[in-house]
Amino acid sequence: MNRKMIPCLLVCLLCFPWLLLATASAETASSFLLTAAKPVDGKTIVTMSGKNLEDLYGYEARFTFDPDHLELVEAKSNLNGFSVSPIIKKNEIIIAHTKIGNVTGESGDIIIGTLTFKTKNYGTSTVKWESMKVVDRNLSNQTFSLGESISVSKGFLDLDGHWAKADIELLASKNIIKGIDEDLFAPEAKVTRAQFTALIARALDLKVTRNQNPFTDVTPGSWYENEVNSAYSAGIIQGKTETSFAPEENISREEMAVLMVRASDYASESASRDDIDTGSVMTFADSEAISEWAKAEVQIAVRLGIMNGRAEMRFVPLDQATRAEAATVMKRLLTSLRLL
Repeated sequence: MNRKMIPCLLVCLLCFPWLLLATASAETASSFLLTAAKPVDGKTIVTMSGKNLEDLYGYEARFTFDPDHLELVEAKSNLNGFSVSPIIKKNEIIIAHTKIGNVTGESGDIIIGTLTFKTKNYGTSTVKWESMKVVDRNLSNQTFSLGESISVSKGFLDLDGHWAKADIELLASKNIIKGIDEDLFAPEAKVTRAQFTALIARALDLKVTRNQNPFTDVTPGSWYENEVNSAYSAGIIQGKTETSFAPEENISREEMAVLMVRASDYASESASRDDIDTGSVMTFADSEAISEWAKAEVQIAVRLGIMNGRAEMRFVPLDQATRAEAATVMKRLLTSLRLL
């Protein structure tokens, strides 16, 4: 420091001593931090830390969280003493802990404790540390309003960098679409007619119906029986023949377009095909490859922005749809219907 500045600094501190006090106070003020570890086996450990603490004998901490996405499975304190079982009320968690006997509280920079959450659904959720009431050994207390928050995420391990990642994780967070297991989605795998029908049923919340479908290949008790029944009753699906649905057959892109338009018609009571221009010539280079029974619906699906072509302005109508494509078109449908 320049020697000429020292007298000026001393004058400032003598005339305004609160400057020195404020600096010291800022350096020693207690603060709290919330951090989250990387999820392991579907669980995330959230750590509560304190800095510049003085005589922490007991505490009561309040948190808010999303119970639809997270479940508290354990709360642990790093302090010796006695912990009260966590109190959970809707989206609020209250935990409390105290030392026992005539002992000194904890001081300095410490890890106060941890919360372990099980991630129930895909997507990102927030845990917020709302307040911290601290008690010293003389039972004097002070409450800090914190607002410290961290994000807890659950996602599929095989979607990093994938073009459909955002759409897939959005639908997964709403239980509309599922992975092939807890960790993998398999975005480039093909989609069967039964799987896509189930996706529609979940997305539109079709009610389970006991109406008997006419398909002899939809086995009673199969995982997709209710979804096929409800979609058939809603007029969204038809069979490959009058008695065959071919549930395990991979769905083609033109079949997917037809089902998307029927689903849109079903969900939007005010929708009218008269408002959609279907008379203009398609711009796809392979328009002639689209089956006659699917041409009108393919045009409508494209006009509604639900489906696009693939590379080089080709619709490839007979290609089998992928799981990523199924998720994306469903997200676009629900967005067009204002259901997302």
